[in-house]
Amino acid sequence: MNVIKHLGAASLLATLLAGCSLAPTYERPALPVQTQWPADLAATANANVNANAGGSEAPSAASLPWQQFFRDPSLRQLISLALDHNRDLRVAALNIERARSLYQVQSADRLPTLNLGVSGARQETPNAVAPAGKGGLTTAYSVGLGVTAFELDLFGRVRNLSGAALERFSATEQARKTTQISVVAQVAYTYEALVADERLLALARQTLDSRTASHQRQVSLREMGASSDYDLRQSDSLLEAARIALLQAQRQRALDQNALALLIGQPVPAGLLPAADTDWNGSVIAELPAGLPSDLLTGRPDIAQQEALLRAANANIGAARAAFFPRISLTGSFGSASDALNGLFESGSRAWSFLPSITLPIFDGGRNRANLGVAQADRDIAVAQYEKTIQVAFREVADALAGQATLGAELRAVQAQERAEQQRHDLAKLRYDSGEASYLDYLDAQRAWFASQQQTIRTGLAEVQNRIALYKSLGGGWQEQSSGSATGTDRLARKD
Repeated sequence: MNVIKHLGAASLLATLLAGCSLAPTYERPALPVQTQWPADLAATANANVNANAGGSEAPSAASLPWQQFFRDPSLRQLISLALDHNRDLRVAALNIERARSLYQVQSADRLPTLNLGVSGARQETPNAVAPAGKGGLTTAYSVGLGVTAFELDLFGRVRNLSGAALERFSATEQARKTTQISVVAQVAYTYEALVADERLLALARQTLDSRTASHQRQVSLREMGASSDYDLRQSDSLLEAARIALLQAQRQRALDQNALALLIGQPVPAGLLPAADTDWNGSVIAELPAGLPSDLLTGRPDIAQQEALLRAANANIGAARAAFFPRISLTGSFGSASDALNGLFESGSRAWSFLPSITLPIFDGGRNRANLGVAQADRDIAVAQYEKTIQVAFREVADALAGQATLGAELRAVQAQERAEQQRHDLAKLRYDSGEASYLDYLDAQRAWFASQQQTIRTGLAEVQNRIALYKSLGGGWQEQSSGSATGTDRLARKD
């Protein structure tokens, strides 16, 4: 029983010393960006938010589930399909399971490994080499429990390696959230692009029909000698331009539909495809408050992912520093040994061993110092990547705020231009029919009106996609678990 006492005392000592760590004290790096959004963009965006919120406080993007942000029922169903079948999300979920297993492997080193061993041996020794010249056949059997090379973590090497593995596991959880945000936004982008495709396709068909009728009239006038070849060739050009626009719209719709099928991981159900009359105004929430740049630290999982990797790199420095200090390991066993199987558990067959060892590094050719240099460089790289992630996030939000501040006014201006071009077209047609204007003037009005209609659709698409971009850049699109449940990292940390 003495060996059990020794092993128990060693385990208790390891537990008491587990709080010792040589890792640097972690400090979150300062924000490498301004503490406020650009003043002109923030002022305009906040004014838009207040106007649309009607005096009530608008929800932040990170706290707003995508089911509430996106109001189009078809779009919500497509996002649900993507969350169930998207392969990028599937890989991200499997990466979480892999990281969890790696953490559990690393964490197991903090506890003794207990093995049951059973062995038997028969050996014949010649008299010439046997002790006292008495050789012969010997038989030995043994059975027992053993602990092999359990390290007393005096300087926190094993603890820091386990902590680094836990942080990498946390990073994979955040990576999955980032992937979900991206998938939700990409489905919404592509769906709204399909709405624009349908509108452009309907416009191209309508324009082609109108220009076909106009062209037939020009052919009849030319045959009667009431028109010139120049006017007919102009009509031909305008007709072919409409046909080109139709083919381009058909191709773009097919490309966007293929992109949507890839995102949702299956063919797009016909009933969920948008129609040309799909309402853009009510498809997503109009405006969202930007908050402060510091809010991105809690709102964007990609930043949390990089910070977890930074903490892992910081813990690795502690493990590298611990390599300069002695390592104490314990090996022991307790069981029974006998020269016959039926005597293994008889009185007097008890056998035990206790083999502590200490290793003190004296000369390693600079290996430990180089490993410490690698760990410190990895930490510095992680800091730079963390800061860049914040800077990219800042730029994405600032870009979306720039769009929010200008695209609404731009869309209203484009719509006003379209109305003006429509009126000019109608007047040009009246003037041409009455002989007060040339056919060239009428064709120019047709071209301008068609171009302004296309621009209205494209600007409307840019405006609604910018709202989605702001929602995504502020960390929206991930619905957190309820407050009563814990994340996988929290559960593992409590077990640890």
